[in-house]
Amino acid sequence: MYFLFIGEGWCSSSAGGNDIMAQVDITREQRKQEGFSNETYIKLQSQKIRDRIDTFGGKLYMEFGGKLFDDYHAARVLPGFAPDAKLCMLQALADEAEIVIAINAADIENNKYRGDLGITYDREVMRLIDCFRRVGLYVGSVVLTRYTGQHAADSFKKTMENLGVKVYRHYQINNYPSDVAHIVSEEGFGRNDYIETSRSLVVVTAPRVAAKWPPVSPNFTTSTSEAWLRDTPNSKPSPYGTFP
Repeated sequence: MYFLFIGEGWCSSSAGGNDIMAQVDITREQRKQEGFSNETYIKLQSQKIRDRIDTFGGKLYMEFGGKLFDDYHAARVLPGFAPDAKLCMLQALADEAEIVIAINAADIENNKYRGDLGITYDREVMRLIDCFRRVGLYVGSVVLTRYTGQHAADSFKKTMENLGVKVYRHYQINNYPSDVAHIVSEEGFGRNDYIETSRSLVVVTAPRVAAKWPPVSPNFTTSTSEAWLRDTPNSKPSPYGTFP
């Protein structure tokens, strides 16, 4: 966010009205360009994430909101924000970060696609894996959420495993998200595959930002399920965080 103040003296200038407005426009543009520092953003955010990892015993599950790649909407509403600023911030944490991509099994079965890219969600997962790897980020696994035995999801799982990518299944939970007692039980989160991770920061993302805010998004349910599955046998807190 930035605030633009026009200093004293503009209106008392002897220049003509058009020249004054031109000066104001130039000043506005200069202020907009200086409104956000990507370097400061990357430095402060990455350090705060490291601090949180240390505070909670060396493990953090973090759901990322918004787009990690090409976030032109954020760049448009926050002057100076680079479209790939979040990605650059993760690159600063590359040695500590592990990416887990969550995809709704029903979206695979229904051939749901991204209208902006013209590809199905399962293809988008493959694209994201390639994009992350190209910039030096480690993709640990893919998780199928709301899995109920969909044949298309099973085929996708085999394809990923043939490519060397681990795939886990998180099952449909009845009465989610209202029946909390059932959700945090062996019949809820307890049924899910435990996702093996090797790094301190587990970044959970999805083919596209959910239209609805958590708790219905696949990256949110994956993060909270993993924190619960890790906590229960170890009696250790595994904090979950969301990065807007």
